[in-house]
Amino acid sequence: MATLTDAKRLVVKIGSSLLVDPETGLRTDWLSSLAEDVARLRGRGTDVILVSSGSIALGRRVLGLDAGELPLEQSQAAAAVGQIRLARAYEEALVPHGLTTAQLLVTLEDSEDRRRYLNARATLQQLLALGVTPIVNENDTIATDEIRYGDNDRLAARIAVTAGADCLVLLSDVDGLYTASPSLDPTARHLEEIDRITPEIEAMAGDAGSGLSRGGMKTKLMAARLATDAGCAMAIALGAPRNPLKRLEEGGRATWFRPQTDPQAARKMWIAAMKPRGEVAVDDGAARALASGKSLLPAGVTGVTGRFGRGDPVAITAGGAALGLGLSRYTSEEAQAIRGLNTRDLSGVLGYDARAALIHRDDMVLKQ
Repeated sequence: MATLTDAKRLVVKIGSSLLVDPETGLRTDWLSSLAEDVARLRGRGTDVILVSSGSIALGRRVLGLDAGELPLEQSQAAAAVGQIRLARAYEEALVPHGLTTAQLLVTLEDSEDRRRYLNARATLQQLLALGVTPIVNENDTIATDEIRYGDNDRLAARIAVTAGADCLVLLSDVDGLYTASPSLDPTARHLEEIDRITPEIEAMAGDAGSGLSRGGMKTKLMAARLATDAGCAMAIALGAPRNPLKRLEEGGRATWFRPQTDPQAARKMWIAAMKPRGEVAVDDGAARALASGKSLLPAGVTGVTGRFGRGDPVAITAGGAALGLGLSRYTSEEAQAIRGLNTRDLSGVLGYDARAALIHRDDMVLKQ
């Protein structure tokens, strides 16, 4: 099981109650200590993505809005004011360590629509490849109840799946899962590791949460199921102490959830279960390149059939034989227009800066 010690790609969720004090505002000292942890992890080669709450909590203070539940339009206004302050706070905390930040604002629709999902995945992969630390938050300025996650626990799990992370840490106001609520049952027992989320485990979750946080233990278990099914280990850890990630790595109390597979295998299974909406035929050279682990470039495509959009699954064939299945980065019309072309010629035909691969190797499953 991947832990902080050996994680290659880590997603960390930070709740509003950790980042923002309702009386004094942003907890800058705590954020500085978190930045130290991130810099240390990045220094040893771990990719780090932060999923942060706090924009509404910061914005409502600036706007002087009352405590408690806000109407949707006031929440969106507070988020618009708070997002710029939240992004600036992370930038100011991380730049002394030589780390560049980027802000990504997403909604539930972005992860449920394959085209948006692939775009988000490609953006995250490129940012990490460039050494950037992405700061992700729900786009509360435009999200309505129908397209909201509603809590950043599940958003963090979805980002972990999208990015192919092998470790997810939910920094919380509790130090893990107990057999019952410790505040109600003095005999409640802390659980250090969970192999599988069973109905009995789910029954242990209550709805307790802080005044600024939207998620309780139930949302954390939902996040754990999503993450572990995708091959990502997950921890629920106490976030309030300084340097919370260092504390966790040094054996701080937490509940760890064991992954059920590995991220790459889980993604391949997800793609393999899809029904193709079209087909691309490739030449022998492309078939050999695919077999050696390469992406499918338009130059190797000899034919395109069916109607499909960006992100749709398509069958890959060579000489009439099925090679596998992959998610197309182009529509069927675009694929038809660029088949057989060299990468340098794509932009001239399409009229925009094009991606080199028609199907990226990470979005492809080949028959054994």
